[in-house]
Amino acid sequence: MAGKLTVAVAAAMTLALAGVPQAGADGGGRVVQTDKGAVSGTVTSDYRLFGSIPYAAAPVGPNRWRDPRPVSLWRGVRDASKPSPVCAQTPQLGERGSDVEDCLYLNVVTPAKKAERPRPVMVWIHGGGFVNGNAAQYDARRLATRNDAVVVTVNYRLGVFGFFGYPGLAGSGAFGISDQQAALRWVRRNVGAFGGDTRNVTIFGESAGGLSVCAHLASPGAAGLFAKAIIQSGPCGLTSPGGEPGELVSFWKPRAEVEQQGARLRLGCADVECLRSLPVATLLRVHGEFASPAFGTGVLPVSPLVAQNTGRVHRVPTLVGSTHDEMTMYVPLFVPDPLPDSAFPAKAAAVFGQELGARVVARYPLNGNGDARDELAAALTDRSWSCPTHVTRQLLGRRMPVSGYEFAERDMPMIFPDMPPFPGGYGAYHASELPLLFEFEGVPLTPGQRALSDYVVTAWGRFARTGDPGWEAQVQSLAAGAVGPTDFAADHRCDFWGQQ
Repeated sequence: MAGKLTVAVAAAMTLALAGVPQAGADGGGRVVQTDKGAVSGTVTSDYRLFGSIPYAAAPVGPNRWRDPRPVSLWRGVRDASKPSPVCAQTPQLGERGSDVEDCLYLNVVTPAKKAERPRPVMVWIHGGGFVNGNAAQYDARRLATRNDAVVVTVNYRLGVFGFFGYPGLAGSGAFGISDQQAALRWVRRNVGAFGGDTRNVTIFGESAGGLSVCAHLASPGAAGLFAKAIIQSGPCGLTSPGGEPGELVSFWKPRAEVEQQGARLRLGCADVECLRSLPVATLLRVHGEFASPAFGTGVLPVSPLVAQNTGRVHRVPTLVGSTHDEMTMYVPLFVPDPLPDSAFPAKAAAVFGQELGARVVARYPLNGNGDARDELAAALTDRSWSCPTHVTRQLLGRRMPVSGYEFAERDMPMIFPDMPPFPGGYGAYHASELPLLFEFEGVPLTPGQRALSDYVVTAWGRFARTGDPGWEAQVQSLAAGAVGPTDFAADHRCDFWGQQ
């Protein structure tokens, strides 16, 4: 997916425009003056696009595993006609890998017309399990032009480069979150030059990006950096099944745990300075072992789960939602073969524990298609994603305005290549809403889905402008031809999971 989308953004950026570049603080020109120097982007009749703008110094050499450092001033006009590079990562789910550490860049897209008044700003934090993904995947031209908004997409360090920890290492386990905050500080200093309203910034993200939004809601350092938040498929209490039956693993790790994990790394080294000197390829061998932001740090003093439970969050209007069938994308990765109905009780016991597994089998009756992975995916969706999303809405809603949605369009095209067949179809799988918000090359939408996309793009833009997505329901179901209120907690059996 990344390759196609990055090519699409690159093609958009190479469109030519005749004329002499002119800078303008109101966001009307091809050349814009930032606090570190001028950048020259791409202008068409509809939009302006600026790519690969550095918001922090390259995190290489002595800057590896350090909080982001300021960018040096540059002379002349910097070419901003190329999309941001892909941060170092291993190939996953059809994504290309990368060995690039110098990746702390962001992209900005605005409408082409001169801003009559400061525009709302939307800062996108990509997902990818904190180990893959990149900002240039997300073509935000339509989101910006339809909503008369400035959209910023941000890279941040991933995996072993972004969430590594080591005893005595300042910032351990949270470099990727610190990167995102450095980008938000860049936005505060510079987005006005692109026509954006520095007082009306919405952060939004999906999956690991949604969890990142939770982190910023809980982070003292993010105070004043945003005015609204959208959490997509990243509830602050997200968990996944652990190695033991019934065990749940949080995506947030104590700093000490992450530091000890780093101390156990050898790779031929006995200290962190030696590890800093290793080539990227060597560190990528352990990339996936560091996929959880650490709390107990300066940037994240407490877990976002604790923060939402205790009210230690920034009180801003927040939109929180998920997809109806989050786990259908994951179940075939760890249960690749059909699961006979007769094997469902044993599999449920292995995943949930003996006692709870028996109750799950009773509460999730077989649908008769002969493959119980459907029921397993439904139970895991409800326990790990949907009901934690419900809890996040309920707890945050005690302290600030909170709206909810559920993406329920079951016939979206699959955006991840080479996925195996799934018995009942993937439904509204994890990340399936993304082609509605962003233009994905090679991902066709039906007329009904295109109309749904118009609705979603408008709702997200309205929320960014006003803090209200435009519906009165506590949770709005979003499906082609079927937009309306839904009884989310009942549909996902949250009464059952709330008893555990």
